[in-house]
Amino acid sequence: MAVKKYNIPVEATLEIIGGKWKCVILCHLTHGKMRTSDLKRQMPSITQKMLTQQLRELEDDGIVNRIVYNQVPPKVEYELSEYGWSLQPILDSLCAWGERHIINEYGDKFAVLEDNILNHTEKKFSGEPVL
Repeated sequence: MAVKKYNIPVEATLEIIGGKWKCVILCHLTHGKMRTSDLKRQMPSITQKMLTQQLRELEDDGIVNRIVYNQVPPKVEYELSEYGWSLQPILDSLCAWGERHIINEYGDKFAVLEDNILNHTEKKFSGEPVL
């Protein structure tokens, strides 16, 4: 097998987490295990086919674990692997930069952000019940 060559290290990072959806999936998984249907609900613009493909690639790269429960009906959950958790500082930085960008562009992050994980996180820290 030929060794892949990179010009700079960020190429290796982007090969694993690059694209429109992988970082979004990973950010959602930092909040805990999720079923495919939960991820789809949090990401309504992604197609089922694309979600499945992205999860398989992340699993193949050792970033997420796929947990299959032996029950009827079948139950499958995804979680960050130990290796996947090593991406948390990167994901946190991307989210923080995105929030600053949104505020800079629009003045109010709530004007453009959907009511999902952002509000879920704020409720978790404020003591409000999280549904």
